[in-house]
Amino acid sequence: MSRIRKLSEGTINRIAAGEVVERPASAVKELTENAIDAGARHIDITISAGGKNLIQISDDGCGMDAEELTLAVQRHATSKLKLDGAGREDLLNIASLGFRGEALPSIGAVARLAITSRPSADQTACRIEVEGGRVGAAEPAAGPIGTRVEVRDLFFATPARLKFLKSDRAETQAVSDVVKRLAMAHPEIGFTLVSEGRHLLRLPAEAPGKEGWLARLAGIMGEEFRLNALPIEAVREGVRLEGFAGLPTFNRGTAQHQYLFVNGRPVRDKLLVGAVRGAYADFLARQRHPVVALFVDIDTAEVDVNVHPAKTEVRFRDAGLVRGLIVGALRLALTEAGHRASTTVAETALSSLRPEPLGSELRGQEAGFNAPGAAPWQGHPLSSTPPASYAYAARPGTEAQAGFAGLGQSAQVEPALAQEQRQVPGSADYPLGVARGQLHATYVISQTADGIVIVDQHAAHERLVYERMKKAMAARGIPRQLLLIPEVVDLDGNGAERLCARAGELAELGFVLEPFGEGAVVVREVPGILGKLDVQALVRDLADDLTELDEALSLKERLEDVCGTIACHGSVRAGRRLSGEEMNALLREMEETPHSGQCNHGRPTYVELKLSDIERLFGRR
Repeated sequence: MSRIRKLSEGTINRIAAGEVVERPASAVKELTENAIDAGARHIDITISAGGKNLIQISDDGCGMDAEELTLAVQRHATSKLKLDGAGREDLLNIASLGFRGEALPSIGAVARLAITSRPSADQTACRIEVEGGRVGAAEPAAGPIGTRVEVRDLFFATPARLKFLKSDRAETQAVSDVVKRLAMAHPEIGFTLVSEGRHLLRLPAEAPGKEGWLARLAGIMGEEFRLNALPIEAVREGVRLEGFAGLPTFNRGTAQHQYLFVNGRPVRDKLLVGAVRGAYADFLARQRHPVVALFVDIDTAEVDVNVHPAKTEVRFRDAGLVRGLIVGALRLALTEAGHRASTTVAETALSSLRPEPLGSELRGQEAGFNAPGAAPWQGHPLSSTPPASYAYAARPGTEAQAGFAGLGQSAQVEPALAQEQRQVPGSADYPLGVARGQLHATYVISQTADGIVIVDQHAAHERLVYERMKKAMAARGIPRQLLLIPEVVDLDGNGAERLCARAGELAELGFVLEPFGEGAVVVREVPGILGKLDVQALVRDLADDLTELDEALSLKERLEDVCGTIACHGSVRAGRRLSGEEMNALLREMEETPHSGQCNHGRPTYVELKLSDIERLFGRR
């Protein structure tokens, strides 16, 4: 073996760059965080070739003079760590985004870096360049107050790293995602992102407060999020949670649209995944995911942001407290939402009702339709005779009347219902209105004070039955089934210890187990409603859940699946005709039942169409 020797400074910097700057998006993140920490009110970001050829970030922050510029490109030099009582750097109270002092020298070690900066007290700016680890001298330059950082030819000094980068499009998307997350966390700062001369993001600074926060989130996640977002606010033991969560009916196929911010820092944390999944477990199918943006404000001494060199992960001193706060706040917001469903459902319905534009073969002769003095149908390109619709209008009481009579066959309004409607209070008295008919023996039509509501009778009743079952199980407990031969399950790692520590919680769910030697548990009772069960597989899934998500989701989801199936089979089926009394009873129970706006799988149970929207369809507005 060769003797131990100290690595050269260049090698040390390139190794650090490999940890801190994994791809262009990592460099953008570090440099943008520096701009935020500098007190910038607006940040402009320009990239080329996904950031491989050029990254330029300009801000209007506090700037640096020549001496600070020289220090900034040296390793482990930072202005962002406070000193404790003993005069040492305090790593337990991190209030800034960047604090390691590695970003600029690491980027300079693998790229061509140039920094131009000017503090407000100076008349001129200074510029310094670093190329492949070689640092130049700070020189006078022209520039406004603030800092402009240019990174060219990223990884030219480590060409092997270039081979592992993705396409320009993929790298651009990664940069955009990083900037979006930082912009969400700091709505008071304006952001622009330009790639190859095209604006990908243009976000003005928002006013402080919830409205500004929601406006910034809508600017990034779409206006639909604003219309379907529930405000979240909760405080527990000094930890504050704020943000917005989408309605269950406003969901996505992946968890990419779930964002967590801790003290203004965007983080990716399995804690959020488990907490959100647990809170929405009653409302979404397993393969669907809600849209949330949650902001945690916590004492800096209670969270460790120094876990990962890229600072994308954090570790809470009391993770259970934070997780419980998130789950409780989300469930409360969902409960208070009542039967509200996603507005996008109604918009989709209205879009499908809008008349189609004239075909290309008709457009050339549109002018003939309204020629002065001509009959309404004259000039029609397909016929010289009046259309059938005009014939119906011209001869009331003839064959046209028979043709119109068939329109009512799918919409059943029975005489008994008409009599009941006269006895029911006005539609203004009820949020979901008064039943006026039934379509295709599947959809209940009701009239509200300012529109109509279309209810899927099966989906709505399924949710009602499911909520009744949950209430009954909470009151009487989940019935257990004693195993004739207890099942012994061997587990890896500390899975058995985790399960036994949560034995009380599992027993409430009807699953009774106890330790059985080292690394094993014995299961004595299981929930009776699960029927035939693979106990071995379920126990291993529970152990994995407790390790990854700190919750026994596998068992809860299986119980919910069974209850959902029972509710589905026990509810009013599509195709069954309902009397007016039954329809109104369904509407009244929906109004009183929490979460009745969606079925157990996250699908809407009703669509509400406002009268103003319907009038626009017919040109009345």
